[in-house]
Amino acid sequence: MSRDLSRLLRPRSIAVIGGGAWCEQAILQCKKTDFDGNVWAVHPKAKTVAGLQAFPNLESLPGPPDAAFIGINRHATIEAVQLLAKMGAGGAVCFASGFAEASEQDQTGTQLQAELLSAAGAMPILGPNCYGFINALDGALLWPDQHGCRPQENGVAILTQSSNIAVNLTMQNRALPIAYVVACGNMAQISQAEIAMGLLDDPRVTAIGLHIEGFSDLRAWEALATKAHEKGIPLVALKVGRSEQAQAATISHTASLAGGNTGAQALLARLGIARVDSLSSLLETLKLL
Repeated sequence: MSRDLSRLLRPRSIAVIGGGAWCEQAILQCKKTDFDGNVWAVHPKAKTVAGLQAFPNLESLPGPPDAAFIGINRHATIEAVQLLAKMGAGGAVCFASGFAEASEQDQTGTQLQAELLSAAGAMPILGPNCYGFINALDGALLWPDQHGCRPQENGVAILTQSSNIAVNLTMQNRALPIAYVVACGNMAQISQAEIAMGLLDDPRVTAIGLHIEGFSDLRAWEALATKAHEKGIPLVALKVGRSEQAQAATISHTASLAGGNTGAQALLARLGIARVDSLSSLLETLKLL
């Protein structure tokens, strides 16, 4: 099912659900970029979160948010997603871990992920086990950490499943204008290719860099390649997991199947997606496009 990601990725109102350090940072990052939309803190007990007056629950918000950062535990996350979907929210970032990526250690993880998907219904969700995204074009961040992005009028989008890699890439000093950074997380509902297609709808995006751990939906990748070609937007990929050890690490990290290197190379070549072999090469290639 194709989902409209425009409200989620380009929000005019943001709800931050929770009151811990991660949620405080998500609010502070929006303040630092002078986001001119609404930012609403939601907490059942706190009067303020990061200097914002807190609403006690989602029902008390002025309206359904375009995007929500859910920074609470995994069980409460499912409840929040269900309520947001019922309200008509534009989408949510699910920060909590302990879903399918933890199924080897916790047998309930896979079931909880199924419940999360059911709760979301047609509403788009990023994650779970997801840092969120930075929209440097509009100053809209659902992002619970420091970063190196600066305001841009146009630029490239970078997608990765790894929040650590995402943070590091924002700190680049290569004169590369970064418009979006998206940490995709588990991709329980929306695949990396689908997120990239949503970014192609923004005419300010000049190229897209993809740090790929695994291919899940080949039809979505084909649709992405076709749409990018039609719009004249270059795609560049860094496919990780060349060795058996790297593939095993990828599975434990975000529940992705890395797949074989030869197959990945053949797929990218067929789709016309340029492949690079290092993060520095990814950044330098994007800078040239």
